[in-house]
Amino acid sequence: MQKSVVEKIVTDWHNCEGTGVSLKEAFGEVTFSVQREKIVAFLKYLHEDAALDFDHITDLTSVDFPNEAPRFEVIYHLYSIEKNHRIRVKARVPEEDCTIDSATGIWKGANFLEREVYDMMGIVFNNHPDLRRILMTEDYDEGYPLRKDFPVEGRGWRDSFAFLSSQSQE
Repeated sequence: MQKSVVEKIVTDWHNCEGTGVSLKEAFGEVTFSVQREKIVAFLKYLHEDAALDFDHITDLTSVDFPNEAPRFEVIYHLYSIEKNHRIRVKARVPEEDCTIDSATGIWKGANFLEREVYDMMGIVFNNHPDLRRILMTEDYDEGYPLRKDFPVEGRGWRDSFAFLSSQSQE
């Protein structure tokens, strides 16, 4: 990424100190960590500033850190088609208030990505136009499959499932 892009963001966000925004550069990639309360304002700035023009949300995902607080991290990968630069933006979300504001008002493409994170991790996106499960059935009540505390063998009906043993196949 061009150094001028990073410098512009840092300058516009008042050198990032005290604004809830921090910068990390590693392996030629730029990552901004943002307080979840400021995520929409920061994403909107990246999208609407003509010099930055992050007009495409490439991916939106999440990570579960069960031994850390806040437990979850929502990660946005953004791209500017016109300017050909990329950026990663992260926001931490606590388990006890597992919500973050939706980016669907900025990028329509965030719709299904946020639904997937909701479905797999249980992170609720405030003001999402259609927040419901996208991969699991609506009546799936066993939890959130990508959380680290979700049992590998699942919960519920699978506990009594009759498995075939290698001896019974002979």
